[in-house]
Amino acid sequence: MHRFLSWFASILIFSIATATLAEPVVDAERERVGLVLSGGAARGLAHIGVLKSLEEQGVTIDAIAGTSMGAVVGGLYAAGYRVAELEKLATDLDWQQALSDAPPREDIPFRRKQDDRDFLVKQKLSFRDDGSLGLPLGVLQGQNLALLLEKLFARAGAIEDFDQLPIPFRAVAADIASGEAVVFSQGHLALAVRASMSIPAVLTPVEVDGRLLVDGGIANNIPVDIARQMGVDRVIVVDIGSPLASTESLQTVFNILNQSVALLTRRNSEAQLATLQAHDILVQPTLSGFAVTDFSRAQDMMDAGYRATDALQWRFAGLTQPLQEQPKIPSNAKKIKNAPLISAVRIQNTSKVGDEVIRYYIRQTLGEPLDIEQLQKDMGTLYGLEYFDRVEYRLQPEKDGHALVINASDKRTGTDYLRLGLNLSDDLRGDSVFNIGASFRMNGINRLGAEWLSRLQMGDHQELYTEFYQPLDIGSRYFLSSWLHGEVRNLKFTEARAPIAEYRLQRIRYGFNLGRQIATNAEVRFGVGSGWGNADVRIGDPALPDFSFKEGYYQLQYAFDSLDNVNFPRSGEELRLSATQHATELGSDERYRQWLIELNKPLNWGANTWIVGGRYGRTLDAKEVVTSSYQIGGAQKLSGYRENALAGQNVSIGRLIYYRRLTPVRSFSLRLPVYAGLSLERGRVWNQANDLDSDYINAMSVFVAVDTPLGPLNLSYGINDDDESALYLNLGRSF
Repeated sequence: MHRFLSWFASILIFSIATATLAEPVVDAERERVGLVLSGGAARGLAHIGVLKSLEEQGVTIDAIAGTSMGAVVGGLYAAGYRVAELEKLATDLDWQQALSDAPPREDIPFRRKQDDRDFLVKQKLSFRDDGSLGLPLGVLQGQNLALLLEKLFARAGAIEDFDQLPIPFRAVAADIASGEAVVFSQGHLALAVRASMSIPAVLTPVEVDGRLLVDGGIANNIPVDIARQMGVDRVIVVDIGSPLASTESLQTVFNILNQSVALLTRRNSEAQLATLQAHDILVQPTLSGFAVTDFSRAQDMMDAGYRATDALQWRFAGLTQPLQEQPKIPSNAKKIKNAPLISAVRIQNTSKVGDEVIRYYIRQTLGEPLDIEQLQKDMGTLYGLEYFDRVEYRLQPEKDGHALVINASDKRTGTDYLRLGLNLSDDLRGDSVFNIGASFRMNGINRLGAEWLSRLQMGDHQELYTEFYQPLDIGSRYFLSSWLHGEVRNLKFTEARAPIAEYRLQRIRYGFNLGRQIATNAEVRFGVGSGWGNADVRIGDPALPDFSFKEGYYQLQYAFDSLDNVNFPRSGEELRLSATQHATELGSDERYRQWLIELNKPLNWGANTWIVGGRYGRTLDAKEVVTSSYQIGGAQKLSGYRENALAGQNVSIGRLIYYRRLTPVRSFSLRLPVYAGLSLERGRVWNQANDLDSDYINAMSVFVAVDTPLGPLNLSYGINDDDESALYLNLGRSF
């Protein structure tokens, strides 16, 4: 019995010893590794390649500290994004849209879409209520970037302590007033990352707790010290900073500005790199051929980061673990599938419009899961009202769900806008037409969002238009507008394609409309108008009469606009219908009817776009030609003629426009988009009151256009089978 017990004890001791030896090293005995990701704008996409190599080698990251783009990539990885997700995001994201302020055009309110209807340029000067010019704190407000970050970091839920993320994380920004580094260890994750990448003068600073925060690169671009404060034993540092330019390459003010920022960044970076110890690892991808705006070369930069890290495998040998023992980074996929329930919507508003107006545009249903895609669209529509610096949202945990908090900050540069424009054409025979114009819009006259729009145009077509627009409900669905329109223009009449007369028409009209906006794409109006004017013979038979006239009419108008881009559309459609009844009971000299239809439909395949469309206008019953005529002519509107060269009571034109984008469609660089194309047109003008008829005229044009920051600059040359030709230069709307 004693021998049996001794034998059993020996087996038990041996088994325990064997099991103990077989146990892997516990996590507490493993070195804690911190990852430090530097800033560098687009070059920061190389960080994704670094992460890919580290994962493949089995290196576990215990903490991440990042600055600027390093904060973006590091924050996403810390929040649970897989490397494959980051790669897809970097290559598929429309960086041009993300790094702009304009919402997708389909999301902006219909009335704002109508600001693009004339030839005025897209850039606006803003004015404050006291009349002073409002200058922004950055070229970009960062609206789309902020919304993108909110969407991307939604999987982190409402986590406010960054140590509770799957990987503890720190983001570094800088106080522009003091120059001090500001380290985010808690708070709103998307806001922290947005502050960290606010490049001075490019992106507007972010205000947090009374401090204006900018890109952390000016204070601590490679935050080694921050990572050490997170309790790591050694750090892996990724330095993707921009190299300093040589004297020979400093040729422009932009070069000097970039060099100044690079000098600030490089100085604090070198101070941090000097603290590295022998067991720390420095990764410096070869990025000399990449610019800070080369987002279109994302894959190349990720490959560079991967190669640089892969080449240092021997340095990571002591940090790798067998595949079966590698701890997995917790995934937040469950949080995405199970979106938080929204129990309340709260408005934090410092703008001119009322809280109820902002709440109207948020279509999130209470008691339902967060619909983040719909929310993104709603935020774009709100920002498109042009009352706000930024419109942002966040989730706030509550007992019975989450509150959706909408923060709408007043536009510090002002909400009154001035736009300018230029239009020029020359028929190459000494007859030129030019128009210069300006519009001024006062926004937010009352809490419902009333507006006062005025437009002035000088040149061949002189025009003054002013309209007071008053919404009748909080969502601007119903509205009332009163308006005054004065114009002076030339109307040229032909017979058998030969000019017979040109009148100088002067007209003043006024009236009011009652209307309804239909979602963000359409509007219908019904109104009455009245007016008077005179017409004098400018060129032609002196026996032709000069005359005065009075007008009074009812008018019904419908407009639909879902174009994705008003200047170079690729999708959507544009439709305009109007029916007018001139009535003697309203003071009109004549009783007659008019109707007009206009249609444009773009069709796109890659870089190629076709626009099919036309215009058809009819006048019924009228005897007086001058006051009841439509006009056509100009680039892509019967090319070869000068602008509005033909006039008639009835007009018909069909056209096919083709253009190709010569620069990459989805990229972000300082190169301006360039287009080249041609148009084919067929049109006619004729009268009811006499036998004037141009017959059908065939025309074509070729053009080159550049989409500049001011607007599209379009150079066209047109000819037609009436032996007319013209050269056009247009700054503003192209088609």
